[in-house]
Formats: sequence, C-alpha cells, structure tokens
Amino acid sequence: MGDGGQRLLRERSWMVHLPLLLCIGELVSAQIRYSIPEEKKEGSVVGHIAKDLGLDIGALVERRLRIVSGSKDSLFQVNQNNGDLYVNTNIDREDICDGSGICLINLKFVVENPLEIHYVGVEITDVNDHSPSFPEKEKRLEIAENRLPGARFQLQAARDPDIGINTVQSYKLSQNENFELQVRERGQDRFPYLVLQKHLDRETKAEHSLCLTAYDGGTPPRSGTLNVTIIVLDTNDNPPAFSQELYSVTIPENVELGTVVVRVKATDNDEGTNGELEYVMGTDLDPKLYDIFDLDSITGEIKVKRALDFEMTPMYKLDIQAIDKGQPPMNAECGVIIKILDVNDNTPEIEVTSLSTEVSEDAKPGTVISLISIIDKDSGINGKVLCSLSGDVPFELKPSIQDNMFSLVTKRKLDRELVSHYDITITASDFGQPPLSTFKTLSIQISDVNDNSPEFPQNPLELYMFENNVPGAFIFSVSATDKDLNENAAISYQISRGVHSEMASFLNINSENGKISALKSFDFETVKAFQFEVIAKDSGNPPLSSNVTVKVFILDQNDNAPVILSPISANGSAEGIEEIPRNANPGYLVTKVRAYDADIGYNGWLLYSIHEVADHTLFGLDRYTGQIRMLRSFAETDEAQNKLILVVKDNGNVSLSATATVIIKAVEPMEAFAASDVQGDQNAEDDSSVAFYLMITLGAVSILFVVSIAVLIAMQCSKTSDYSSKYLQDTNYDGTLCHSIQYRSGDKRYMLVGPRMSIGSTIVPGSNGNTLVVPDRRSRASGETSTAQL
Repeated sequence: MGDGGQRLLRERSWMVHLPLLLCIGELVSAQIRYSIPEEKKEGSVVGHIAKDLGLDIGALVERRLRIVSGSKDSLFQVNQNNGDLYVNTNIDREDICDGSGICLINLKFVVENPLEIHYVGVEITDVNDHSPSFPEKEKRLEIAENRLPGARFQLQAARDPDIGINTVQSYKLSQNENFELQVRERGQDRFPYLVLQKHLDRETKAEHSLCLTAYDGGTPPRSGTLNVTIIVLDTNDNPPAFSQELYSVTIPENVELGTVVVRVKATDNDEGTNGELEYVMGTDLDPKLYDIFDLDSITGEIKVKRALDFEMTPMYKLDIQAIDKGQPPMNAECGVIIKILDVNDNTPEIEVTSLSTEVSEDAKPGTVISLISIIDKDSGINGKVLCSLSGDVPFELKPSIQDNMFSLVTKRKLDRELVSHYDITITASDFGQPPLSTFKTLSIQISDVNDNSPEFPQNPLELYMFENNVPGAFIFSVSATDKDLNENAAISYQISRGVHSEMASFLNINSENGKISALKSFDFETVKAFQFEVIAKDSGNPPLSSNVTVKVFILDQNDNAPVILSPISANGSAEGIEEIPRNANPGYLVTKVRAYDADIGYNGWLLYSIHEVADHTLFGLDRYTGQIRMLRSFAETDEAQNKLILVVKDNGNVSLSATATVIIKAVEPMEAFAASDVQGDQNAEDDSSVAFYLMITLGAVSILFVVSIAVLIAMQCSKTSDYSSKYLQDTNYDGTLCHSIQYRSGDKRYMLVGPRMSIGSTIVPGSNGNTLVVPDRRSRASGETSTAQL
C-alpha cells in the first residue's frame, strides 16, 4: 500500500455506535458497530469490546468471553485479558464482500456466569489497493472505410474491484486524428466508446493503433491500459440498430427450462447479405452466463438454459450484439438486465448452539439451555420464520435482538423424579406460500439434586423375637428407599442413641444394608418390650435423613423350671409330712402342693401328677390345682404311712419339671388332734416361711406387671388404637401360680390362658376354644403369627 493509502487510513476515523441492550430472562444482548479499513495490520485493535459493553475486564477469562458464531469470525479474535477485539489475519474487502455495497461482518459474542450475548458489526471500508484492468490486453476492431463520422464503437470496460471513488472514474484515449473517446453510463457502469471524427481512408492508412487508459479516483489514482487496433475495411457502411439500447425483464426463479425470457430486435438498412443479422452474446461476459442462458442467433430470443437460483444471483446483465453479414460486417450492441424474482423454495435451517446437554433439576425458570439460529436463504416474507416447540414441555423459546434468533430457556421448575429426559422438537416455518417447515430434536437430560429424603415403607415397625437369642446374631433388617440417584440415593443406617433408647446400646446395625444384630441375649422375664429408632441418611450434599421407630416385643421361651413353694424345699429337695385322722372320709383334703413357674402361657402352665405311690386307690391328685384328697376311707389292712412322690411339669415344647415328696401318716383321731396342734404350730411356722417367699414372688410379679402396663400404655398413646398392640399381665393362682397374658393387634384381641381360666374368657372373634396366638418361630423376624389349640 502506498504512502497515500497509509495517509488515507490515518485520516479515516473509526465509528463506534453506542450499545443497544435487550434483556430476555437472564440473556443480555448488545449491538456495537466498528469501522476499519481493509488491509489493516494483523494484531491491530478494532475496538475495546469489554469497555464498550461495560464488562469487568478482570472477570473476562472466568466468564469466557468468546466469539461463538459467524462464518468470518476467524478474521478477528478477542483478547480475554484486556477485552480488545483485534485483527487476526489479513483482510481483503474484495475477497470477503463481492459487491459494491457496505461490507459488514456480524460477530456474536458470548460471556457466561451470567450468560450474555452481544452482537458486534465490523464494517470493512475500502482502500485503493486495486488498479483498473481490462479483460484483454488488446482489442481489434474492424471498421469499414465508408463509416460516417459520429459512428460509435464500444470498447471493453475496465474493471476495478474497489468501490466508490476507488473504482474506475475516467478513460483517456491516446492522441489521434480519427477517433475521440466517449464514455456513456449505464446504471452504475461506465462504458468507453470510440467515436469516429474523420472518415477513414483504408488506402491511406489501413491500420490504426490506439491506447485506452482507465483511471480510478484514488489518491494517487491507479490506471490500466488497453491496446486498440483498428482495421479499416471497405464496403458495408450501414450498422445494425436495436429497437432498445437496454432491455429489462423480471422472471421468477422457478421458471421452467426453455422459457423465453426476452426477445431482442435489431434492424439493418442495408440490403442482401449486408442486412442479414446474426445475434451473439458479448465476448467479455462471465463464462457462466453462456451455461445459464441460450441466445437464438436468428430470432434474438433469450431462453433459460439452466435452473435459476435467486439466492445465488438475484440479477444477470447480458451484452447482446447484432452483426450483419456484410463485408466487412457491421454490428450493434444492447444491454439486457434479467432480474430474478424470489419464490419460497428454501426450507429454514435450524442451527443449535447448545450450552449444555444436561440441566439440573433445581434450575430456575428462565435458565438458558441453548441458542437457536434459524437461517432461510429466501428473502422478504419468504425468509421470515416462526419458531415453536411441540408438546407440553417445561421449556420455551424467547426471541433475540436479531431476526430468526431465539434462546431456549426453562419455563417452570423441573423434577427429575417425574421426568428425567426430554426430547424437544423445534419447528421452524417460514411465511411463504405455501410455507416450508423443518424440524430438529434436542435431547436434554435432567441431572439429579438431593431433594428427596429416604423413605421407610412403614413407620413404626414391629419385631417379635424369642428370648435367649444368640448374642451377635442377626435379628431384624430395615430398608429405606430414596428417589434420587447415585450418591444422593446411597443410604447409610444408624441407631439413634437418645435418652429414650436405653436398649439401643445393646444393638448394632450394619450401616450399609440395615441388618440389625443384638449384642446381648434378652430375657423375657426381665424385659418384655422396648423400642428404638433407626436413622436412614443419604450421601447427598447436604444429606437428608428420616427416622423409623422399631418396636421390639420379646416372646417367652420355656427356660424356667417350676419351683416348689409348698412343701418347702430343703437341701435341694421338697419334702413334707402330713398327718390325717384314720377315720377321714373320701374327699378329705390331705394337703395342697404349691408351685410357681416364671414363664407364661403354655410355658408357665403347670400340671401335677403322681410319679410314685404305694396304693393308687387311696389318694388322688388334682392335676391342675395340686390338691391331694382321699379317694376312699382307710381300711384295717392299709399302711399307716404312705409316701407320695409328685411331679410338677410345665407345658413347654421341651417340658421342665420339679418333684416333691409328701409323706402321709394315718393316726387315731385323738392323736391326729394333738398332732394337729403341734403340726399346726409347725405349719404356722412353715406357712409363715411360705408366705414370706410368696410375698417376694408376688411383689416381683406385681412390679413386672406395673412396668408392663406403663410401657404398653405409653405405646398405646403413641399410635392409633387400630394399630396398637397391648400386653396386660395378670397373675392368678389357685393351688398353683398360673399366668395369662392378653394382647391386641389391629382389631383382634388375644389371650394366653392357664388351666383354671374358662374358655369363654378367651376373646378371639371367629375362634374355637382357647386359642393361643404366638409368633411362628420360623418367621419371627417378619412378625407373622401361628395359632395353637389349648
């Protein structure tokens, strides 16, 4: 570039338009326009983008200021350190913008956190960097010598890719006697003509050499030359003439092949072969035009030879010549302008710039998901596009500052647990007749956040387990579910160690699978029921948790043998001596064996039997009460002393027992009376001992009864009556200590009964007889029950 060009660049000022801001949701757009001359040195600053947009320069790298679209975005780059837009490569306006209009490059900038979109236009101004040039270096013209002065001969027009003042402005012809230069304007083009000023004389000079120079308007001006050789011919002295100097016609781009576009008409006043005309296209036309249009050399009809496309070329310019057949031939020229009318033949194209294919379910309404650009090559109403989403989806399209630009944003709150994936169909339709449409589907995955707490299938949980469990063995399992994913759904379990969970210290839980084991063996006679809480916590951030109450009911096992209360045990054996009058009648109550079993239900139901006796006909034993009575009166032959060995058994699956020995002496009535006084004193002493032990036993049982009632009342208050389960323990003894236990589950009430309780006192709707309902040992972890008939 010359010194003048450099001086011109220094004198030009850059234009910067104020930003135009438009807020759409969280999307901010701006329009800035700069102006720079072409051939600007690489690295030159175009404009201070960050400053003009009001961005924080220190946050440009973090917010990722960048150019995201534009077919010519490689011409420029943005410096993320200072926010300057600079020239990235050499810019040739003529290569970028083929035409004489304004050369404007539109750039789209994006910054993140929050997302902003800015549109920047860079106008490339022209500099005089091209010289005018002719299609050929030499032009040969044949002119008859009889041509009259004033005849015009068109020369090739010079071409200059520059625009404005820098394109071709004037022509100059070398000094000569016969010709002068005339320049005629046709539209924006200037065409040079040689005008004959003086008759030619072939015999004097048969050939003339001229030099045509074309100048542009640059400073300094540039020029190009064309050597023109004039061959002087004889004879044919009347040139053809067109009816119009310029033909103009408009046709639609979808016109059928072979259609006549226009018919040019020329006449020649000569006669014979000198008046016969042939039409040809100009020799300096673009070679592509010969493939698009066909000229009938006889009729002058111009026909469509190949399909037209308004989007490729909206207008064609043709030069047509009419040449006669004289010797030498004479010709005339005219111009044909063919304007192409756009039709709606281009389907809209959808371009998606996805910011993310995964959206968090806690994204706020208005969050930008993607940028949508719609391109329609048609013009006017045919190029205007309506964009929409199909289906009821929680997304919507919002228009941008530019036409056919949209942003895809969230419309309402998302919930991954309801819908985890969306296939969004974008429909773009133009306004042509008929309208054309196109579709594009976007797949959007909803990512999980920890918004769901673990859930237990029911609360509370009930566990029925037998006493004497093996310490460390598995007794129960809890399981919770979480609707979230991955670590948000990874659940760990722990037992609450609160002040109301004293028994929790004797339990251990596997934090991964919720399996609970007991660290000690439970004793029904000590603890009949307790409860604790299990906490299920997920691994989200922050973690969420929920609690479940586990109510444990200890079931009795036959682990206590009967204890003989009367006769009083001594040295590990129970033995008593009873004296009765010899004249005692049948049914006489000899004595009563008293026993106690700490177990309940079947396990505490005691039965009495005679294991060993000398005469089975003399004494009888009530198997339920332990009363020994006379079956008949004494005979003379009966022994005065009889020994009875009694066995007391419980009713457990594996029965436990205890034995007692009773020695019965038959004495005369007076002796019996005296002995009864002595025995009465001794029995009074024995009875006081028995009463002492009985009071201790009854006290212990009463304490357990009160504690059980308090626990069950507390449990009943903590749950609904339809789902409550109560235990009511009472102690009855009529010659033996028999136990019964009542409990209720749902709408059923159950009672474990001893031998002296009537069948009618067992309340089981729909049951037959005395029914014992206890958990099945095979399914005690699941809380199922089995029934056994008493």
